[in-house]
Amino acid sequence: MTLKSIELFGFKSFGKKSSLSFSTPITCVVGPNGSGKSNIVESMRFVLGEQSMKSLRGKGGIDLIFKGSKSLSTSNRAGVNITFDNSKKIFSFTNSGVGISLDYDEITIGREVFADGANRYSINGTEVRLKDIVDLLASVNIGSSGHHIISQGEADRVLNATNKDRRSMIEDALGLKIYQYRIKESERKLDKTIFNMKEVETLRREIAPHLSFLKKQVEKVEKAHAMREELRGFYKTYFSTEATYINNEGERISNYRQELDKKALFLDEKIASLEKLKNTQFVESENVKIIKEKELNLYEVRSRKDDFARSLGRIEGILEGIERQFSKIPDIKERIIKESDWKTLVEDLEIKIDEAIKEEDISSIINILKSIKIKLAEFTHSASADKVEVPILADNIEYKEMQKEKEGILSKIADIKEEELKIINIINELKDKEKESQSVLRDNERILYDFLRDKNEVVSSLHSLSFQEERLSQIKTAFEMELSEGAVLIGREVIAYAQIKIDGEIIRSTQEELRRKIERIKIKLEDSGSGNASEIMKEYEDTMERDVFLTRELEDLNKSIESLRLLIQELKETLDKEFKSGVEKINKQFQEFFALMFGGGSAFLSITMEHKKSKKNDESVSIEDEGGEESGEEEEGNDLGFERGIEINVTLPQKKVKDLHMLSGGERSLTSIALLFAVSQVNPPPFLVLDETDAALDEANSRKYGNMLENLSKYSQLIVVTHNRETMSRAQVLYGVTMSSEGASKLLSIRLEDASIYAK
Repeated sequence: MTLKSIELFGFKSFGKKSSLSFSTPITCVVGPNGSGKSNIVESMRFVLGEQSMKSLRGKGGIDLIFKGSKSLSTSNRAGVNITFDNSKKIFSFTNSGVGISLDYDEITIGREVFADGANRYSINGTEVRLKDIVDLLASVNIGSSGHHIISQGEADRVLNATNKDRRSMIEDALGLKIYQYRIKESERKLDKTIFNMKEVETLRREIAPHLSFLKKQVEKVEKAHAMREELRGFYKTYFSTEATYINNEGERISNYRQELDKKALFLDEKIASLEKLKNTQFVESENVKIIKEKELNLYEVRSRKDDFARSLGRIEGILEGIERQFSKIPDIKERIIKESDWKTLVEDLEIKIDEAIKEEDISSIINILKSIKIKLAEFTHSASADKVEVPILADNIEYKEMQKEKEGILSKIADIKEEELKIINIINELKDKEKESQSVLRDNERILYDFLRDKNEVVSSLHSLSFQEERLSQIKTAFEMELSEGAVLIGREVIAYAQIKIDGEIIRSTQEELRRKIERIKIKLEDSGSGNASEIMKEYEDTMERDVFLTRELEDLNKSIESLRLLIQELKETLDKEFKSGVEKINKQFQEFFALMFGGGSAFLSITMEHKKSKKNDESVSIEDEGGEESGEEEEGNDLGFERGIEINVTLPQKKVKDLHMLSGGERSLTSIALLFAVSQVNPPPFLVLDETDAALDEANSRKYGNMLENLSKYSQLIVVTHNRETMSRAQVLYGVTMSSEGASKLLSIRLEDASIYAK
């Protein structure tokens, strides 16, 4: 990679656009004092990212802008563009430059400064950050310390620098700043990671009490859920048994009513037949008595009519009750287990239940109930397709039967009315008939009395049956209410009713015990205070998920910390190794250049270890180690921090002088030049700018200086600002800088053959 050109516009004394091309190993810039030749060197510092206004001989950005002259106006900005050959594609980015293409044969870096102090950086015309410029230049061993640009008076800087600063210069010259940068970046990341870890730990501590509280609430919810599951099992058993009892009782009452109705109908027919026979066999002499009997018969008929009227009222009341119940039935869809599914279960469990009840073995009953629960769940699942629509009034069997019975009673009342009318007619006819056989009349009266007695017994049984129906209706109403309540507590789910053969009295006592258990669980659920279970569970899951996430974050952060610490250690070890190796190479070249300059003597760099801090002694302690190895150990209790430095050791030939401060100005200049040239040869920068570094040399040393320039130009491109004729004679191209009549710096170039004549 070679430096191709530099272009200035409005920079300091260069009011007009000026450019210098660098196509030879050594290019010299010459000119009288005050012409602005040093401004060329400063422009190179400027464009390569120099931030120190002191190094640019200014106080602010406005001091870098051409201030105008009598014939030239003031510039509104100052800019410099520097172009490098990138045909071998050696430029690259390490940590920045995202989206910037470097696939060009030339790389041009530009920097502009405006009157307000604002800066603009660019790479091939694309605006970038200063960080991108520094990163790009680091890839070609052009560091930020400016070791590749040595101005007049700064050649001695490496000698006057502290051991720490001198180490930084050497690291920069060796191209090791990238390791320092990576170490600092890693340390910043480490500090940030440690900070983030503390933040995450704080967050975990903050949510821990709430998580503990939610955990207790979840335990309550889970306990309530378990109680609901237990309640669900009890409810299913209770509802199944209660439904079975109601169905059985309903069938029994219905069958008994049908039997009584048939008997009543038979008696009515017999009584009617006897009445008819009595009328045909009526004895005239007994007409008055028979009339009274018929009146009694009429009374009975009317009494039966009244009974039927009362039955009609009761049935209408039942129908009205059923209608009210159907209006209150909740919208609960049920699944019905088919007989093919539950029959085996019922037959299997019947014996077990009877034995458990006889032995009063509660645990067995519980196990049986659990078994019923499981089987019912399986049957319910298998019967999921047999869905029954919510019953409607018109399809209700009991309602239909009551309607049918009502119609029958209405028909009977109509018949009784007809019968009443017939009896009245018979009485009227009997008044006309007074001669009937007394013996037949007595027989008929006796038979009729028996039938009437039986009829009264039937009516009495019907009254008793009505009370039983009313009691069953109340049980059914209560069952419907319990069913609605159960749907609220255990969810609006399908409840299957298994048909179980049961004893009426035993089932009522068992149901009472089961109902007490249900009530106890309901009270416990009310006292559990679990609140809105779904919200609690969701909040707990969210909080737990966040805690798990933070735990994982802590684990990841800990791994990152370990990884970063390992990386920092590895980088420091690599830096230490490369630094020691580089110092050894520099010492070899330093000795050669020093001996060449002084005709002998010795010179070398030594690595020092300095204590940053000591509780016993606040002064720094230096420990020299020519081999570059650390020496000495930390004393116990002395919170010591070590810091590397570089110390310069020289011995002049024929002299005992070893201290740099004892050297004369010329000796210091030669020593610094020997060291700089040694560093440049160990890790040659792509170009090296020397700004009047040969000013203090005499003619003999100038020749040695010129020889070293020619040797150094094999490794780095040299741009030399000089007044020295010997130095100028070694250049292939000379640029002359003068102050034009317009009040601005102006450039002139001279070819090699012209330069030789001019130098002589």
